[in-house]
Amino acid sequence: MNDKPTLDRKPGLKQIFIDIRSNKVFELFVITVIVISALRVGISTYPLGSNLTVALEILDYAVTIFFLVELLVRMAAEHNLKRFFSKGWNIFDFVIVTASLIPVDESEMALLGRLLRIFRVMRLVSMIPELQVLLNALLQAIPRMGYVTLLMFIIFYIYGAAGSIFYADINPTLWGNISISMLTLFRVATFEDWTDVMYETMEVYPLSWIFYLSFIFLVAFVFLNMMIGIVIQTLQSEHDKLEGNNEQRAPEMIAAENAITAPSIDVRLARIEARLDSVAGMLATRTSGARP
Repeated sequence: MNDKPTLDRKPGLKQIFIDIRSNKVFELFVITVIVISALRVGISTYPLGSNLTVALEILDYAVTIFFLVELLVRMAAEHNLKRFFSKGWNIFDFVIVTASLIPVDESEMALLGRLLRIFRVMRLVSMIPELQVLLNALLQAIPRMGYVTLLMFIIFYIYGAAGSIFYADINPTLWGNISISMLTLFRVATFEDWTDVMYETMEVYPLSWIFYLSFIFLVAFVFLNMMIGIVIQTLQSEHDKLEGNNEQRAPEMIAAENAITAPSIDVRLARIEARLDSVAGMLATRTSGARP
């Protein structure tokens, strides 16, 4: 009765990797190392002494080795490598970690190695699901924002051509041609001293304020709110997908995702059912014996 079935025993080495990968303390430690790696890159941009430079180089090697070990643990915890590389974020982590192995000495690849080490901070996105939702929403919103951007460009082009026609003689530096005019309009759209530009043209054309206010209303208010609406709608849909995936993670789905623990779950359920049957039998016996 006390002997555990062999199906209830979890494979030793692979189960250790699975436990490490799913451990919250380990995940928090990985996030901490990523933050330390990002801070190390920022600190290295300042003039430092020789001792601190050597210490930062040692820290960089230690972080690189840790990331490599962490990636190997995650790969070993998967059922197979095909399943590991089927996830886009795993591919991203694999590329960043393997690229970090490029030496940062005085070779031609040193600049590429330093540049790729900067992107190690992006691993925070792969570690935090909430950041993944935000980034996925942004990527999903970019194609839809493209049409709004195209319409904004048309508005910029029309107003830029009109500004170049009417105001080129007033200030050629700001309105000399359509390219410079569109840059000036971008300055107006970002509210960077746009009143100085408006007051300058109003000295010649008193009603030129209509030109600026109508442009600001279209670009800064209408199109900007359209952009925000697209991002919010896409973000909401990504949240709905995430919640839908969480609701679908029933026990049988979890067992299907981790085939190693599926037999043990079946055995435990059988044990629970057997104990419930024994308790029900005992209650039935006591009830029948208590009757006069």
